[in-house]
Amino acid sequence: MIVMRLCRPADLEALIDLAHKAGPGMTTLKPDRDVQGARLERVQRTVDGLAPLADQGYLFMMEDTTTGAAVGVCGLEVAVGLEQPFYTYRMDTFVHASREMGLYTRMDKLHMSHGLTGYSELCTLFLSPDWRVNGNGALLSKSRFMFIAQFPERFSEHLCAEMRGHFDEHGESPFWRALGAHFYRIGFNEADQLVAQGKKSFLAELMPRYPVYVDFLPEDARACIGKTHIDTEPARRLLESEGLRAEQHIDIFEGGPVLEARIASLRVMHDSALYTIDITESPATSDTRWIVANSELADFRVMLTRSVPHNGVLPLTPEQAAALRVQAGSTVRAMTLNPQGPAQ
Repeated sequence: MIVMRLCRPADLEALIDLAHKAGPGMTTLKPDRDVQGARLERVQRTVDGLAPLADQGYLFMMEDTTTGAAVGVCGLEVAVGLEQPFYTYRMDTFVHASREMGLYTRMDKLHMSHGLTGYSELCTLFLSPDWRVNGNGALLSKSRFMFIAQFPERFSEHLCAEMRGHFDEHGESPFWRALGAHFYRIGFNEADQLVAQGKKSFLAELMPRYPVYVDFLPEDARACIGKTHIDTEPARRLLESEGLRAEQHIDIFEGGPVLEARIASLRVMHDSALYTIDITESPATSDTRWIVANSELADFRVMLTRSVPHNGVLPLTPEQAAALRVQAGSTVRAMTLNPQGPAQ
């Protein structure tokens, strides 16, 4: 049985293994033992109420309860940019016009921006390739929305998610090659590693001081703006189905899109509902899958079921209840895995 659960410090080796599988371009999932160990400790401090706002974050592990194997990971940051600046490029359109000549041009410019400061952030999404079946990807991504809905007071009013940008057939980022490499004078992976370690001062010291005209960039770099890495496209579609949208912000390294939403407008805030658990050996089932979350902060868990809720009651098998760590009479939050209208 597949469940999502909150990470704990003992998950370090599993997290490092997943980081090795993820490859380049995932700033928050590097196979650095010190960095990931510190992050797991930070998650524990957040749960215990000991972390300041700027340091608060959560990490969730997808686990096969049969074998205990960790097969995926995803994260939530509570408020970005409060201690270390959260940089993006904001793309704006400018019109240059001459009344005398009867001419005008529309041109896009990229500005360094702190506009997402204070937003909560969806981050660190990775699922092992062999497990990208049976709705596991949707469960991995959407478990975070269930956590937000269960504990909305722990998050900002706004949510964002940086999507991994496009890499060419050589594993390089044309956007970085055309723009960032000229200012930072280091390789993409080295810059990415410094950010992963929290060493972001070089961004402020070396970033372009003036807007960058998009038309001045090479064609392959322009094509990267707002383009998602092929491996990340399914994740983007999932987030968009939950209410996030690409606006004006893009990643400063790869040019990938940054999705945004008001938390109050997310599907989970309208379509999910609270149910009472009934435990039965043979619950009624349907083709519709439901995502179900318990209400425990320190032992938060999420899973999928095809059980049919009725009159405020959600039936689960004893095995499902044990995996979710709930009992008969427990209160859970549930909604359809995919958008189908409000929960009944």
